Amino acid sequence: MEAVKRAKERFAKYPVVFAKCSKQASLYAQCVLIKEDSVKKDDCAKEFQEFRSCLQSAAKDMKTRL
Repeated sequence: MEAVKRAKERFAKYPVVFAKCSKQASLYAQCVLIKEDSVKKDDCAKEFQEFRSCLQSAAKDMKTRL
């Protein structure tokens, strides 16, 4: 049951990790919404990569993983 406890602790940190990347999340969401009807693969790849990098960095700073 130790694994469950660790997972719950890790999930509890997710809101903080996501909050640290709100700017990148917003830019990614705007890109997707602009292309809402015709979004294709890799249309918002740059914005997604920035968001993903931010999440990974924030998680690393908090000594957790996603």
